[in-house]
Amino acid sequence: MIKNDTWISQKAAEGMIAPFEPKQIRRVNDLPVISYGLSSFGYDIRLSPAEFRIFRHIPGTVVDPKNFNPENLEPTKLSTDENGTYFVLPAHSYGLGVALEKLDIPDTITVICIGKSTYARCGIIANLTPAEAAWKGHLTLEFSNSSSADCRIYANEGVVQLLFFEGEPCSVSYEDRRGKYQDQGERVTLARV
Repeated sequence: MIKNDTWISQKAAEGMIAPFEPKQIRRVNDLPVISYGLSSFGYDIRLSPAEFRIFRHIPGTVVDPKNFNPENLEPTKLSTDENGTYFVLPAHSYGLGVALEKLDIPDTITVICIGKSTYARCGIIANLTPAEAAWKGHLTLEFSNSSSADCRIYANEGVVQLLFFEGEPCSVSYEDRRGKYQDQGERVTLARV
Protein backbone atom coordinates (compact mmCIF):
# COMPACT_ATOMS: atom_id res chain seq x y z
CA MET A 1 0.00 0.00 0.00
CA ILE A 2 1.23 3.51 -0.78
CA LYS A 3 1.72 5.63 2.35
CA ASN A 4 0.03 9.01 2.87
CA ASP A 5 1.12 12.39 4.23
CA THR A 6 0.13 11.56 7.83
CA TRP A 7 2.30 8.44 7.85
CA ILE A 8 5.23 10.21 6.12
CA SER A 9 5.08 13.03 8.72
CA GLN A 10 5.08 10.54 11.61
CA LYS A 11 8.04 8.63 10.21
CA ALA A 12 9.92 11.83 9.39
CA ALA A 13 9.56 12.84 13.07
CA GLU A 14 11.29 9.53 13.87
CA GLY A 15 14.18 10.38 11.50
CA MET A 16 13.13 8.88 8.15
CA ILE A 17 13.73 12.17 6.25
CA ALA A 18 16.09 14.93 7.38
CA PRO A 19 15.77 17.80 6.90
CA PHE A 20 11.99 17.47 6.59
CA GLU A 21 9.55 20.05 5.25
CA PRO A 22 5.97 19.34 6.49
CA LYS A 23 4.24 21.04 3.55
CA GLN A 24 4.84 21.84 -0.11
CA ILE A 25 7.18 24.82 -0.44
CA ARG A 26 6.68 26.85 -3.63
CA ARG A 27 8.29 30.15 -2.62
CA VAL A 28 11.42 30.99 -0.64
CA ASN A 29 12.15 34.61 0.31
CA ASP A 30 9.23 35.59 -1.93
CA LEU A 31 10.85 33.95 -4.99
CA PRO A 32 9.26 31.00 -6.82
CA VAL A 33 11.00 27.63 -6.46
CA ILE A 34 10.38 24.18 -7.90
CA SER A 35 8.23 22.68 -5.14
CA TYR A 36 9.61 20.43 -2.45
CA GLY A 37 8.36 18.91 0.78
CA LEU A 38 5.39 16.80 1.82
CA SER A 39 2.58 16.07 -0.64
CA SER A 40 -0.55 13.93 -0.31
CA PHE A 41 1.12 10.59 -1.06
CA GLY A 42 4.80 11.41 -1.38
CA TYR A 43 7.68 13.67 -0.57
CA ASP A 44 9.57 15.88 -3.04
CA ILE A 45 13.26 15.91 -2.20
CA ARG A 46 15.75 18.58 -3.20
CA LEU A 47 18.96 18.46 -5.20
CA SER A 48 22.00 19.13 -3.06
CA PRO A 49 24.35 21.93 -4.14
CA ALA A 50 27.30 19.76 -3.00
CA GLU A 51 27.99 18.08 -6.33
CA PHE A 52 26.74 17.38 -9.85
CA ARG A 53 28.69 15.39 -12.44
CA ILE A 54 28.14 14.94 -16.17
CA PHE A 55 29.23 12.03 -18.32
CA ARG A 56 31.79 13.07 -20.92
CA HIS A 57 33.18 10.99 -23.76
CA ILE A 58 36.88 10.38 -23.33
CA PRO A 59 38.31 8.85 -26.52
CA GLY A 60 39.47 5.29 -25.95
CA THR A 61 37.35 4.73 -22.84
CA VAL A 62 34.14 2.81 -22.33
CA VAL A 63 31.89 3.28 -19.30
CA ASP A 64 32.07 -0.05 -17.48
CA PRO A 65 29.76 -0.55 -14.48
CA LYS A 66 32.08 -3.32 -13.19
CA ASN A 67 35.18 -1.15 -13.39
CA PHE A 68 33.91 2.41 -13.33
CA ASN A 69 36.40 5.06 -14.40
CA PRO A 70 35.63 8.28 -12.49
CA GLU A 71 37.37 10.26 -15.26
CA ASN A 72 34.24 9.68 -17.38
CA LEU A 73 32.41 12.07 -15.03
CA GLU A 74 33.18 15.76 -15.08
CA PRO A 75 32.30 17.99 -12.12
CA THR A 76 29.86 20.75 -13.07
CA LYS A 77 30.00 24.32 -11.87
CA LEU A 78 27.32 25.53 -9.47
CA SER A 79 25.98 28.87 -10.72
CA THR A 80 23.68 31.45 -9.17
CA ASP A 81 21.53 34.25 -10.56
CA GLU A 82 18.25 35.97 -9.67
CA ASN A 83 16.32 32.71 -10.36
CA GLY A 84 18.34 30.57 -7.94
CA THR A 85 21.33 28.26 -7.69
CA TYR A 86 21.68 25.69 -10.46
CA PHE A 87 23.74 23.23 -12.46
CA VAL A 88 23.52 23.06 -16.26
CA LEU A 89 22.88 19.68 -17.86
CA PRO A 90 23.89 19.96 -21.55
CA ALA A 91 21.60 18.81 -24.34
CA HIS A 92 21.52 15.04 -24.91
CA SER A 93 23.66 14.30 -21.87
CA TYR A 94 23.45 12.38 -18.62
CA GLY A 95 24.33 13.59 -15.14
CA LEU A 96 24.50 12.50 -11.53
CA GLY A 97 23.52 14.58 -8.52
CA VAL A 98 22.75 13.84 -4.91
CA ALA A 99 19.74 14.42 -2.67
CA LEU A 100 19.94 17.12 -0.02
CA GLU A 101 17.78 15.06 2.34
CA LYS A 102 19.18 12.06 4.20
CA LEU A 103 16.88 9.04 4.32
CA ASP A 104 16.55 6.23 6.86
CA ILE A 105 13.98 3.86 5.36
CA PRO A 106 11.99 1.56 7.70
CA ASP A 107 12.41 -2.17 7.15
CA THR A 108 8.86 -2.72 5.83
CA ILE A 109 9.07 0.11 3.27
CA THR A 110 10.49 0.40 -0.23
CA VAL A 111 10.73 3.86 -1.78
CA ILE A 112 10.42 4.59 -5.49
CA CYS A 113 11.97 7.83 -6.72
CA ILE A 114 10.24 9.36 -9.77
CA GLY A 115 10.72 12.54 -11.80
CA LYS A 116 8.80 15.78 -11.31
CA SER A 117 6.57 17.00 -14.13
CA THR A 118 8.17 20.47 -14.15
CA TYR A 119 11.48 18.94 -15.25
CA ALA A 120 9.85 16.32 -17.50
CA ARG A 121 8.25 19.14 -19.48
CA CYS A 122 11.75 20.52 -20.11
CA GLY A 123 13.04 17.17 -21.39
CA ILE A 124 14.74 16.11 -18.14
CA ILE A 125 14.13 12.48 -17.26
CA ALA A 126 14.93 11.32 -13.74
CA ASN A 127 15.91 7.68 -13.61
CA LEU A 128 13.42 5.58 -11.64
CA THR A 129 15.40 4.59 -8.54
CA PRO A 130 14.43 2.41 -5.56
CA ALA A 131 15.54 2.74 -1.94
CA GLU A 132 14.96 -0.68 -0.43
CA ALA A 133 13.88 -1.72 3.06
CA ALA A 134 16.29 -0.39 5.74
CA TRP A 135 18.37 1.65 3.23
CA LYS A 136 20.09 4.73 4.70
CA GLY A 137 21.91 7.70 3.21
CA HIS A 138 21.68 10.42 0.57
CA LEU A 139 20.33 9.12 -2.75
CA THR A 140 22.51 9.55 -5.80
CA LEU A 141 20.12 10.86 -8.46
CA GLU A 142 20.43 10.22 -12.20
CA PHE A 143 19.18 12.62 -14.88
CA SER A 144 19.02 12.46 -18.65
CA ASN A 145 18.50 15.57 -20.77
CA SER A 146 16.55 14.28 -23.77
CA SER A 147 16.06 17.75 -25.24
CA SER A 148 18.22 19.49 -27.82
CA ALA A 149 18.82 22.42 -25.43
CA ASP A 150 20.93 22.80 -22.30
CA CYS A 151 18.78 22.77 -19.17
CA ARG A 152 19.14 24.09 -15.64
CA ILE A 153 18.64 21.77 -12.69
CA TYR A 154 18.11 23.85 -9.54
CA ALA A 155 19.91 23.03 -6.30
CA ASN A 156 18.03 23.38 -3.00
CA GLU A 157 14.74 22.96 -4.90
CA GLY A 158 12.49 19.99 -5.64
CA VAL A 159 13.93 17.57 -8.15
CA VAL A 160 12.25 14.16 -7.68
CA GLN A 161 9.34 12.71 -5.73
CA LEU A 162 9.57 9.78 -3.35
CA LEU A 163 6.67 7.32 -3.08
CA PHE A 164 6.61 5.04 -0.03
CA PHE A 165 5.22 1.51 -0.33
CA GLU A 166 4.67 -0.81 2.63
CA GLY A 167 4.87 -4.57 2.45
CA GLU A 168 5.13 -7.53 4.76
CA PRO A 169 8.44 -7.68 6.63
CA CYS A 170 11.20 -9.12 4.45
CA SER A 171 13.57 -11.89 5.56
CA VAL A 172 16.69 -9.90 4.68
CA SER A 173 16.71 -6.12 4.43
CA TYR A 174 19.16 -3.99 2.44
CA GLU A 175 20.95 -3.21 5.70
CA ASP A 176 21.06 -6.91 6.71
CA ARG A 177 22.75 -7.92 3.46
CA ARG A 178 25.15 -4.97 3.71
CA GLY A 179 24.02 -3.46 0.41
CA LYS A 180 26.79 -1.79 -1.56
CA TYR A 181 25.09 1.64 -1.59
CA GLN A 182 24.25 1.75 2.12
CA ASP A 183 25.13 4.94 4.07
CA GLN A 184 25.93 7.12 1.05
CA GLY A 185 27.11 10.59 1.99
CA GLU A 186 26.03 13.86 0.40
CA ARG A 187 28.28 13.20 -2.61
CA VAL A 188 27.70 11.41 -5.91
CA THR A 189 28.27 7.68 -5.42
CA LEU A 190 29.71 5.93 -8.48
CA ALA A 191 28.64 2.54 -9.84
CA ARG A 192 29.83 -0.38 -7.71
CA VAL A 193 29.82 -4.14 -8.11
